[in-house]
Amino acid sequence: MTFPRAFPRIAPGLFLALGAMLAALPAAAGDSRIQVQDDKGRAVLLAAPARRAVTLAPHATELVYAAGAGDRLIATIRGSDYPPAARQLPIIGDGTQPDAERVAAVRPDLLIAWQPAAAEPLARVMDKLGVPVFFSDPLTLAAIPDAVERMGTLFGTEAQARPAAARLRARLDALTARYAGRRPVRVFVQAGLDPIYTLNDSSIVSDALRVCGGVNVFGQAPVVAPQVTLESVLAARPEAVLAGIAQPADTGKNLAAWQALGLPAARAGHVYGIDADALYRPGPRLIDAAEAICADLDRLR
Repeated sequence: MTFPRAFPRIAPGLFLALGAMLAALPAAAGDSRIQVQDDKGRAVLLAAPARRAVTLAPHATELVYAAGAGDRLIATIRGSDYPPAARQLPIIGDGTQPDAERVAAVRPDLLIAWQPAAAEPLARVMDKLGVPVFFSDPLTLAAIPDAVERMGTLFGTEAQARPAAARLRARLDALTARYAGRRPVRVFVQAGLDPIYTLNDSSIVSDALRVCGGVNVFGQAPVVAPQVTLESVLAARPEAVLAGIAQPADTGKNLAAWQALGLPAARAGHVYGIDADALYRPGPRLIDAAEAICADLDRLR
């Protein structure tokens, strides 16, 4: 997907909102300045803890709430629906094309984005206004509690964020200790069925498998989400299939489909489903998903 190189036409209302926003920006206050490194290695500087933030990714919304700062969010993107309180936030577009005029109108003091390409046009506007942009992209399970702590620093909610991060780390440590040394289980990660897509080891889903003693059979694929053939899946001899699902009934449908396709693991009943939002969003609920994956693989053993 390509994104516009610039905003060739900006509505007059945007200029008015930008002017008001510039006037409302706080002056730097020596002792309250905050500097945090984001997941792109950038130093993000705030004059004071954020009070009016906008998130451009569902996982970022979940991280903010986990850090005890949900009440500091003033807008988000379509699909940012967890926890339930997030559903009450104003929507400023979708993750690939956030509406610059809507963002400017709510006067944020922090923008939390995910992928630079999607956020670039809006980030340029925020840069001109002096609004910091923080990129959040946890790539491993261990990075999730770190992300919660950094959100706590950005919002000044360390007293809530640090204990929340500690609880997540304790759960991860318990999983790692419990499943260390267990027999490896070969797993096919189903990211699509018609056509068949999977994920490689650069996906955070593979890191969850690793914690559980699972091995992604397409982990060495050269792209993050390759399309693969049925023949290649059969040749990889997975012992289990793991898929993100929208509802519980989807697991039964996947099981029936793989049985019809002749996959031995499916004939043995080893097709598992995890709530897709919990599985694919690099937020706190991925720890829940990892616990469920570990339990499924251990039953298979």
